[in-house]
Amino acid sequence: MPDRYTRTAIALHWAIALLIFAAFPLGVYMHDLPLSPDKLRLYSYHKWIGVTVFLLAVLRISWRIAHRPPPLPAATPLWERFAAHTVHYLLYLLIFAVPLSGWLMSSAKGFQTVWFGMLPLPDLIAKDKELGDLLKEVHEYLNFLMLGLVLAHIGAALKHHFIERDGILARMIPFLKQGGT
Repeated sequence: MPDRYTRTAIALHWAIALLIFAAFPLGVYMHDLPLSPDKLRLYSYHKWIGVTVFLLAVLRISWRIAHRPPPLPAATPLWERFAAHTVHYLLYLLIFAVPLSGWLMSSAKGFQTVWFGMLPLPDLIAKDKELGDLLKEVHEYLNFLMLGLVLAHIGAALKHHFIERDGILARMIPFLKQGGT
């Protein structure tokens, strides 16, 4: 069993992470802007990022199925293993659910998603204002749930690196030493 994630897994992890780190604050910022061409442009960028995250998530899950991740250190307590696996599975679920809820919301609100301004994606559901409003709330809730899980994930990684010094963070950051220093 390898002691690090594969280069492909690492690249997909960080690409998705960077896109989420861009999409979340963009979504918060544009939320309360008055309707304007700038707001519509920001919404387009936000959607482009979301569709890209969704597509990269498909690749990430496909890669993960075919390439098992490195095992946790043998000394990792059972509760910590359970927490790590639970957070990872929930994050995987959310990297699909958040963009999908946004796409569904856009469809219900009657705004087609056009990836990079060139590839129109089909509406997933018919226009329905009430459903669109509900999906907006779902999309926001899922985003804040993801924020909480991402913060927990980062906190756990930093704890393992700086306190436990067990090399877990080095499995996902190639330039770190495997010994956790």
